[in-house]
Amino acid sequence: MAKQVKLAAERREATGRGAVRKLKARGIVPAVVYGGREKPQPVQLFRRDLATVLSHASGENILVELEIAGEGSTRMAMVQEVQHSPVGGEVLHVDFHAVSMDEKIEADIPIEASGTANGVKNFGGLLEQSLRELTVECLPRDLPDRISVDVSNLNIGDSIHVRDIKLPDGVSANVQGDLTVFSVLAPTVEEEPAAATEAAAAPEVITEKKPAEAEGAATAGGAAKAGTAPAKSK
Repeated sequence: MAKQVKLAAERREATGRGAVRKLKARGIVPAVVYGGREKPQPVQLFRRDLATVLSHASGENILVELEIAGEGSTRMAMVQEVQHSPVGGEVLHVDFHAVSMDEKIEADIPIEASGTANGVKNFGGLLEQSLRELTVECLPRDLPDRISVDVSNLNIGDSIHVRDIKLPDGVSANVQGDLTVFSVLAPTVEEEPAAATEAAAAPEVITEKKPAEAEGAATAGGAAKAGTAPAKSK
């Protein structure tokens, strides 16, 4: 299941770049809680607390119980977006999406392969993953951290579709069941060029004779004709 953590927060009254710079100097990160039945609520978090939560998260979906000082109650929310500085990667801002524990939510869950496909291990095939995330619907408490799919029985030409995946209780897929998730492709073999059986015949080159050679050939031809004249009968 998705990790559920508690996170201390405070109301944030001041907004704007100047206020954000002052918060940053104090080690505080601005955030906003969207969704639910209430209007968006600006809050602020201590950077060290947020860093601890994010560093221990094993997946992209983090269910947070926000303890907002002065309210006497908590708000359940999911981390929707974390904005990082392009230089250094420091967290600049966080968006939370408020959820109700008794209302279903929709989320994209990472899919990972478990085991080694038989067609890959014994026949040199290639495992192809066509779907990296699966959109599911469930109550927040049932939200899986990731979906692991056993591919060890796949042979070359076999596939696993969304309808073949066994999801946890209370979780249903929100995509077409015939979508391919994993498949094993046949190995690609490059054909070696066939050895030539016969050498290609070189084209005959006819060169034009030089004038002197042509004249000599003509003279020799005339002499040959004179020497072969028939003998006179006695």
